[in-house]
Amino acid sequence: MARRAGPCDLDEPAMQKTILARCEQNGLRMTDQRRTVADVLEAADDHPDVEELYRRASQIDPRISLATVYRTVKLFEESGILEKHEFGDGRARYETADRDHHDHLIDMHSGEVIEFVDPDIEALQERIAAKLGYRLMGHRLELYGVPRKPEGR
Repeated sequence: MARRAGPCDLDEPAMQKTILARCEQNGLRMTDQRRTVADVLEAADDHPDVEELYRRASQIDPRISLATVYRTVKLFEESGILEKHEFGDGRARYETADRDHHDHLIDMHSGEVIEFVDPDIEALQERIAAKLGYRLMGHRLELYGVPRKPEGR
């Protein structure tokens, strides 16, 4: 899905770096296993939890342990490289923190997470903040729904 910058992204750098580059910029020591986790995260186009990250990483490096993936994800999150999401299914899921702004619609039946940007919602949030005397610095919007039944049933 194509991503568009929203009004909250004005201060973000135009050129986003890879996870590995951001780790090195933050001075993190990068072991081979941390590099594997970084590569898996970089390739992800979804919002994997640690178990799924482990499954993908262990296909690349069978020696990697679940504990290593947990520790690496925690380190990346604490360093501001990953963003943690809890979509109400009991699993913490992750995505890179430097992605263009977007909101989430969570399918409560399948667990699918759909990313979207809606200029009307963005403008409304800005207006609400201004009306209340604030300058909006960011937000997180998560919508939860179930698929509609097809018309005529």
